[in-house]
Amino acid sequence: MQFDDDARLDTSEVKDVRGSRIPGGRATIGGGVAGLLALILGLLFGVGPEQLGLSSGDRAPAPVPSTVSQVQQTCRTGQDANAREDCRLVAVVNSVQDFWKQEFTRRGAVYGPAQTVFFTGRVATACGTATSAVGPFYCPADRKVYLDLGFFQELRTKFGASGGPFAQAYVVAHEYGHHVQNLTGTLQKAQDGSQGANSNAVKVELQADCYAGVWARHATRTPDRSTGRPLVTSLTDQDIRDGLDAAAAVGDDRIQEKFQGRVTPESWTHGSALQRQQWFYQGYRTGDMARCDTFR
Repeated sequence: MQFDDDARLDTSEVKDVRGSRIPGGRATIGGGVAGLLALILGLLFGVGPEQLGLSSGDRAPAPVPSTVSQVQQTCRTGQDANAREDCRLVAVVNSVQDFWKQEFTRRGAVYGPAQTVFFTGRVATACGTATSAVGPFYCPADRKVYLDLGFFQELRTKFGASGGPFAQAYVVAHEYGHHVQNLTGTLQKAQDGSQGANSNAVKVELQADCYAGVWARHATRTPDRSTGRPLVTSLTDQDIRDGLDAAAAVGDDRIQEKFQGRVTPESWTHGSALQRQQWFYQGYRTGDMARCDTFR
């Protein structure tokens, strides 16, 4: 995965609070056993803690600001994105949002952008306070994506994914798939409390996988806001394989087998490894969000 060296990155779409601390309060999901339970339940790549029934209901105070945002200081161009992980994620956020703005406009709708928040340890959100144990998530209450960059190492070491830049891009694009669902009114279907292989919770997650694939299909053709040329200059077959591998690694069946030693489809919330791969590829193959109707 490569970016146009000359493109200017828009760091306003990413809030970097790594190194900040949250005074008082307590995390919604703790580490250790609680964190492991969160993983077993399949909370990776989901929506905010409150929507998952895990928030204490308290709103934590705002984080104490740290030093000047790292991404604002270091992530200026596509060349930076090709050299640094955090800058690469800024570029992915820019590309994903440029595509969805274009797609919504084409359909006669308005795309309201969402900010991504980089954090470490735990973070206060409009959906409650969460720790890194819940994995990347989208909070519909404040329309933000939350991401601890340490997750990508766990994706390789704990879940056995092959990794690679596009595996990270897939995670980000999946979360923005939830934002698209929030804007179109689909996301609320996941809040009916259902679980299981045929639940609305699973269908919402698989649709977000499909939307990630749709973006990937168009990424190298979506004009960048600063140059008019595509920000993403190349996606290889290996990149797509890395994305498919990441999708499989966080399938409910893979996670359950690894952490509880058995597969219980009646408690699924995100779908099987094969389903996640199939729906990502459906989006990538067709490039059409209308072909991502997992509810039919």
